[in-house]
Amino acid sequence: MRKRAAKKRPLLPDPRFNDQLVTRFVNNMMWDGKKSVAFKVFYDAIDIVEEKKTDEEKTALEIWKDALSNVMPHVEVRSRRVGGATFQIPNQIRPDRKISTAMKWLILYARKRNEKSMAQKLAGEILAAAKEEGAAVKKRTDTHKMAEANKAFSHFRF
Repeated sequence: MRKRAAKKRPLLPDPRFNDQLVTRFVNNMMWDGKKSVAFKVFYDAIDIVEEKKTDEEKTALEIWKDALSNVMPHVEVRSRRVGGATFQIPNQIRPDRKISTAMKWLILYARKRNEKSMAQKLAGEILAAAKEEGAAVKKRTDTHKMAEANKAFSHFRF
């Protein structure tokens, strides 16, 4: 590459939980630079999770973190051309990419749900993912199955 890699900018922790992971999630969820709207949606979703949770010893934030870790993929397939054929090669994922992929999937499948508000959609997806069900967890399972099916091509790794 001609230029050097961009520096990682420090993220400010969010005002309510004082957690950088929350800020990262809200930044992914934000549309058109409307961070205050995104924070309101996230906090409302966390409040809904707090009301609906069944596990009494866990806070809503811990349930959200569990949901995020349940959605996190550990391997993914990457396309690589060898000769004339394109192979799907399974690869380990970097830790920061694991987190960002999990966040993107959680937000994507929350948006596709059919509840009234985005806060309710997000809360529903968080609760489903915490119980290891829901569309985002299914996506992770499918990704792992794809990597498992293409394990024979892992010797083509770069």
